[in-house]
Parts: sequence; structure tokens; C-alpha cells
Amino acid sequence: MNNKTFTSVLTVFLALSSTSGMAQETDVDATTGATRQVTKKDKVTDALSRLHIGGYGEAVLTRNFYSQSFNRYKAPENYANDKSHGRFDLPHICLNLGYDFGKGWTMGSEIEFEHGGNGTAVEIEAEEAGEYEAEVEKGGEVNIEQFWINKEFAGGQLNVKVGEIIVPVGYSNAYHEPNQFFTLYRPEGEATIMPNTWHQVGVSLWGRLKNWRYEAQFLSGLNSESFTAENFVHYGATSPYEFKVANNYAGALRIDNYSVKGLRIGLSGYYGYTFRNTLRTPGSQYDDVTGALGIVALDFTLNRWNWIVRGNVDYAHFADADAISAYNQANWTHHKYQDGNPHHYSNIGSNAVAYALEAGYNVMALLRCRQASPAEKLFLFGRFEHYNTMASGTYESMYKYTKKYRCAFGVNYQPVKQVTIKGEYSYRFFEKPNNNGLTSDSPLYKQPYNNEPSISLGVTYTGWFL
Repeated sequence: MNNKTFTSVLTVFLALSSTSGMAQETDVDATTGATRQVTKKDKVTDALSRLHIGGYGEAVLTRNFYSQSFNRYKAPENYANDKSHGRFDLPHICLNLGYDFGKGWTMGSEIEFEHGGNGTAVEIEAEEAGEYEAEVEKGGEVNIEQFWINKEFAGGQLNVKVGEIIVPVGYSNAYHEPNQFFTLYRPEGEATIMPNTWHQVGVSLWGRLKNWRYEAQFLSGLNSESFTAENFVHYGATSPYEFKVANNYAGALRIDNYSVKGLRIGLSGYYGYTFRNTLRTPGSQYDDVTGALGIVALDFTLNRWNWIVRGNVDYAHFADADAISAYNQANWTHHKYQDGNPHHYSNIGSNAVAYALEAGYNVMALLRCRQASPAEKLFLFGRFEHYNTMASGTYESMYKYTKKYRCAFGVNYQPVKQVTIKGEYSYRFFEKPNNNGLTSDSPLYKQPYNNEPSISLGVTYTGWFL
């Protein structure tokens, strides 16, 4: 086919496509319900206007100047001079997809790849007579973090959302995108003592009334068999099964106020039973054990005068901690040689706490001589936080290393609104033990834990593409 013939065919094709696109069809307006005449091109344009695609992601390089051994807290004197360790990481890569069906009905979803996702491959093992073998190729997790259907009433004053939803207890669960905190990783204290990002299947009633936003949720309870000494209830929202066991139920509540310009103050809470929320049935000696868990959290964000200041205080109480710790230890003794056991069977504290304060100033506002874009910002920030997963309880003295403090200093540079380049120096440290004058050669002398400094660099994005 010569060029002249090809051009003629292409012209006819485009003409037919244009005519087809202009052909009118009868359609129903999704918002008003009225019938109308539209072209196929109009339908495509309308569908795209209702489609929302976005997401966020983080890439981080860290150098940890302390031991990475899992035994570093049990015998800290053995790891005081360990060499530094480096790591590359993709903490979170998330893709959001939403659609507006009209008449107040919307859908939202989010798939999250933590630390690069995971992968497996099937290989034929020559050394094992050609046996097929599935091998894990890399670590990481893939989660459906959100999938919900929402119905709006009264212009947004009341909404009903059903599906996999975010549980907005604490600052870091309600505001977990990388442009909502200065550090390279999510705020450490809240991410340790609670699930993060906390998401479960449930029902949510939420809305906005003038300067108030509210949300109340009905959820399945957490599972106390997955609680641990070092992470408190962090792993309690996970399930090793294809479904989430819901023998127990729980409720969550969050209220935010925006009355003062540039200031948001939020109060959130959670309450539910956690024991027996598994497929196993404990003995009659545990009939009175509920594992009631209560969490209350206060947080705020001030964004004004070129400052961003954020803070949070979280307190959690876990009832029946001693009885459930004993139950977990009994099950650990019974199941420790069983392969594939998904539970932790750890001692658990009665209380956990976390508090933090971070502040950053946009120094770009001081560079008056430079014609910077309004979206271009350079924040110098500092952060201090404390958290303890074993703040009280029978086993508190065994887990002194769970009482941690952390300082961080760094920069956040935003060349455009959606992209942030981050740099950070952090210093995690512990309280020195009270040795009452004992010298280090005494058998009763307690070695102080080694401090844990690190340097991190990374880049993040957050935004909607469509």
C-alpha cells in the first residue's frame, strides 16, 4: 500500500469514527434521573469526569548506626560496637481508584504494596527429582486497604459507608499520607502501639456539620492472640484466614473541629472485646475473660504563619492482660513446634502510651528575593516522641526496652505540590537503668541499652492523577 492509498484509508476511518462519536443515544442523567440525548463522546467524557485515580508512594534510603540483631535488647553489651547497616525500602506504594455513580452513591478503593509487595515463583528442583517447588522471591505485603460503597445524604451532613474502611483512631491512622508527616517513616509511636494504617471491614456513619466532622464505626473486634509485648495491639487487626473472625464487635469514634483558622483538633476513641476472637475455644477457666480494649487519642494540626505543627497523645488500656498472657504462654508451649502457627502468644502489657510533637517552618517564605512558585516549599523540622507498649503490667520489668524516646531533625522540600524530598537524622534512646551505685562487674548490674541513631533520605509523592 503506497502513502497516498494509506492516507485515503485513514481519512475515511477518522470520518467514520467522528460520525459514530456524534451519533446520539438516549441516556439517563445519573444525578437528576432525567433522560437526555448524548453522543458516545459525551458519555466517555462524563465517565472520565466521575472517575478518580490517585495514590501515594515513598522510596527511602536509611543507614542505621546500631545493631540489627533481634537479641540486641536482651544482651546489649554484646552489640555495643556493631557496624552500621544500610537499607533501601519502599515503605508504601498505594493506588486509589474511585467512581461517582451519581445520586449520592460513590465507590472508593485503595490497594497498598508495603515494602515492595511480595512475590513467589514455581521452580523445578533438579536436586529433588524434578519436584515442583514454590519459593518466596521477595518480602513485603499486598493489602486491600480500602474498598467501600458510600451513600451521601443531606448534602454531605450524613454519609453511610460500608466495606473495608480506615479506622481513624489516632493521628497517624486518620492522616497517613506521606505529605501529612515530616519524617521518612510514619510517626513511630502510634505506628507501634496501634494497627497502622488501621483498616477493617465495617460500617461507618460520618459527615460534616459546619466546623465539625464526625465519624462513628461498627467493626469486628481485634484478636488478642496477635497482641505482643513489643507492639501491643498493632497486629490485632490482621487475620491469617480468608475472612476476619467476628465473634466480638467493637466501636470507633472520631470528632474533628475546625473553628479556629488553620487549626484542626481531633478526639478519637475505640472500645471492644478481643478475647475469643479466633477459631479456638478456650477452657471454662477463661469464662470471665473478655480482653476489653479501650483507646483514647487527642491530636491537632496547626497550619498557619508558614508553620506546620502537629501533636498527639494516645493512651490505651487492656483488661485481663495477665490472664490472656498466661493463656498465650500456655498455647505457645503447646504449639511452638507446630509449623505455620500464625499467632504470637506473647506477654502483653495492661497499658500503652504514646505522645509526640513535631514542628516545621517554611523557610522559602523568607527568601523574598527569589521568585519561588507558591507550591514550592522548604520546611526545616524537628520532632520528639515517646512511646511505651508495656507502660504498666505484671511483665513491665521484663520489657524495659519498650520504653523508647526519639528525636528527629531534617528537611522537607516540595518542588511541586505532589512531590516531597525528605532528609532526616533521628536518634532513638532509652532510659538508663537504676543500678543504685553498683559497678559494671557486679552480677546485678544492668547494662544500659545502646542508643540507635540513623540517617534517612527519600522521595515521596501524593496526589490525584485524574
